Amino acid sequence: MTANEVLVRARGVRKSFGEVEVLRGIDFDVHRGEVSVIIGPSGSGKSTFLRAINGLEFIDEGSITVDGQEVGYTLENGRAREWSDREFADFRSRIGMVFQRFNLYNHVDALENVAMSLIHVKKISKSAARERAMQELERVGLGSHAEKMPHQLSGGQQQRVAIARALALDPELMLFDEPTSALDPELVDEVLGTMKELAAAGMTMVVVTHEIGFAREVGDSLAFFDEGTVVEKRSPEELLTQTQSIRIQNFIEAVR
Repeated sequence: MTANEVLVRARGVRKSFGEVEVLRGIDFDVHRGEVSVIIGPSGSGKSTFLRAINGLEFIDEGSITVDGQEVGYTLENGRAREWSDREFADFRSRIGMVFQRFNLYNHVDALENVAMSLIHVKKISKSAARERAMQELERVGLGSHAEKMPHQLSGGQQQRVAIARALALDPELMLFDEPTSALDPELVDEVLGTMKELAAAGMTMVVVTHEIGFAREVGDSLAFFDEGTVVEKRSPEELLTQTQSIRIQNFIEAVR
């Protein structure tokens, strides 16, 4: 797969929770090496779509492929077979996901938080896992905080530990679900700074955020979701300055 080819392809994706249709026929492509940013109001389907890419939500209709592989199913003798738990785990180990909440283990320090995923997912030795974990903590600027417990870290530092934990698995794709929304304003820049460094290094990223400045500076594409649909998807500069949609204009003005 070359740099210009599609890594994530979604076609006709629909998802309902009870009577509420959250995704209503989503078509969406993410190219390898691209930073694809998604904005939109709460309840527009952004997080559900991100979770569907990672196989954390089953879709009702349509298809999502990652690197040409249908998420959740394997074709055998012309029929679709649902993945086993092991196949889901193997697939998710190739995709890093960072949530709004940091989801750290509170009973172990930062180093162990990163190392545990390597021990349990990659099945490598504890010493090798700790060595790699330290490398990733240093990568996100937290090498000197390796022995601190989560409660001893700021929110921004905890989120960077979560990013380090995802990076330790060598993902080919990183998904960020509003990674700064739970942070105090003065801590947002340190997390965005880490994400900018990942983008500069060529990491393929899908980022759900309200950080318009990040979208403009780092994003290769910017999509606006509303009521389970992709209203518009263009370059960030075009969407932010040239959209004719009053809905999008009002939203951008509100979050700036």
